[in-house]
Order: sequence, then C-alpha cells, then structure tokens
Amino acid sequence: MPKRSSKREDSNQTAHRTLLEAIGDKPKTPAKPTVDPKKNPAAVALGRLGGLKGGKARSEKLSKKRRVEIAKEAARKRWGD
Repeated sequence: MPKRSSKREDSNQTAHRTLLEAIGDKPKTPAKPTVDPKKNPAAVALGRLGGLKGGKARSEKLSKKRRVEIAKEAARKRWGD
C-alpha cells in the first residue's frame, strides 16, 4: 500500500508530464511534489516521522483480540454489514 502524503502533483501537471513521456520528449523539470508554503517544513518533517511509526507502534501495543475487533468493525463500516 502506498504511503499517504499531502504532497501531490496537480492533475494537469501529471497529464502534461505523461503526454511528454508518451511522445518521447523529456519534461523540462523533474516531477516534484508541490509544498504548501504556509506550512513549517520542520513541523511537517516531525509530523511525518510520527506518522510513519505510529501505526506500527499502535499495533504492537494492542492484543490480538483487540486488533481482530477493530478489523471487524472496519469491515462492517466499509461494506455496510
């Protein structure tokens, strides 16, 4: 599963880059994700570090029974049962 990130390329930029690659031209600049200039880069990096290890740490703390309960609840909500 891909990592979630708020840094995404605009759909028009993606389409343009794909078109250039399809016709054999190279994009002028490599595809770079856009960064929100209002966000503090240090805070973004710190939040990302916590996000990367958070799920794994949480699953290690939960008992198998509780993990199964959470998974069943998620499946019920997703599939509407």
